[in-house]
Amino acid sequence: MGQNPHTMRAITASTLGGPEVLRPAEVQRPEPGLTEILVRVHAAGVNPADYKARSTGGFGPWGDPRILGFDVSGTVEAVGPGVSIVRPGDEVFGMPDFPAQAGGYAQFVTAPARRFVPKPSNLSHTEAAALPLAGLTAWQCLMETVRLQSGERVLIHGAAGGVGHLAVQIAKAHGAYVIGTASADKHALARSLGADELIDYRTTDFTQAVADIDAVFDTVGRGYATRSLQVLREGGRVVTLAAAQDPAEMADARARGFSFDFNAVEPDRVGLGAVAALAAEGRLRPVIDTVFPLDDASKAHAYGESGAATGKIVLSVVQ
Repeated sequence: MGQNPHTMRAITASTLGGPEVLRPAEVQRPEPGLTEILVRVHAAGVNPADYKARSTGGFGPWGDPRILGFDVSGTVEAVGPGVSIVRPGDEVFGMPDFPAQAGGYAQFVTAPARRFVPKPSNLSHTEAAALPLAGLTAWQCLMETVRLQSGERVLIHGAAGGVGHLAVQIAKAHGAYVIGTASADKHALARSLGADELIDYRTTDFTQAVADIDAVFDTVGRGYATRSLQVLREGGRVVTLAAAQDPAEMADARARGFSFDFNAVEPDRVGLGAVAALAAEGRLRPVIDTVFPLDDASKAHAYGESGAATGKIVLSVVQ
C-alpha cells in the first residue's frame, strides 16, 4: 500500500461511533484546485473536535471517504493555479478547514493556500501540528472577542488543557495577569507557562476565590461561563467554547453591562500568523503529551477521551 502515486494512506471513519470506527485505508490522493495547495502531511493534531466529529458527525459536512483531522504540519508538494505565496518544498502548518471535513489524518491534504502559514523553524512538525486549531481558538477568543489588554486580570478555565495551556501563554505574552483553574496535579505545568495564580477546581469554588476579573475564557463548559459572571468587574467580558448557552442568560448578562459570547474557531491566516510569530519568538510552545503513528489514530482517540493527557496528542504521518 502507498506506492500508487494516485492514492494515499488515510484514516477513515465509515460510520459514526467509538474510536474503533477509525481504520487505515488506501484512498484517492487529492489534487490542488484553483488557489489550493497540496501538502504532504508530516504530523496531524488530535483535538476534542475530532472525537465529536467521529461520534456524532460534529458540525459537518463530511465527504466520502470521511477523513478527520483539522490540524496539519507538512511540506508543500504542489500548488494549484493562482497560488503565488508558497512554493513546493515550503514547510507550512495550518487548519485546512473547520467545521467541514479538513482531512488531516492522511498522507496528503489540499486546501486554499491562505489557510496555511510558514512553519516556525524552531518548531518541529509535531509541535506545529499541535497549534492551529487550539492556538487559533485561544487567539480569537482572547485577542479578538474579549480584546484582552496589558495589565488586565484574566481568568482561564481549564488552564492546563489543550486550548487552555496555549491561552495562558498568549495572555502572558500580551501582559495580562493570568489566573487559571486546573486540577492540583497540573498546577506546576500551568505555572511554568506563566499562570500567576491557580485554583484547584476540585477543592475550591472559584467564585469564592477571585474577584474583579476583567475577562474570562471558559474552555470547560458545564456552567462555568454563567458562574463566571459573579467574579467580573463592571463591564467585564466572558467568552466560552460551550455552544449550549441559555440565550436568556446571555441577554440578561449583556443587559447588566457585561459582554458574554460563544466563540467557534475559524480558519484565519492573520490570526495563525500571529500565533506563529509568538512561537517563533519562543513565547508560545505547545506541550506534547503523546505522539501516535497515523495507523494508531483509534488508540489516540481512546487515550484522548480517557482524559489522561496533559497537553496535546499528535499523529505522526511521515516516519
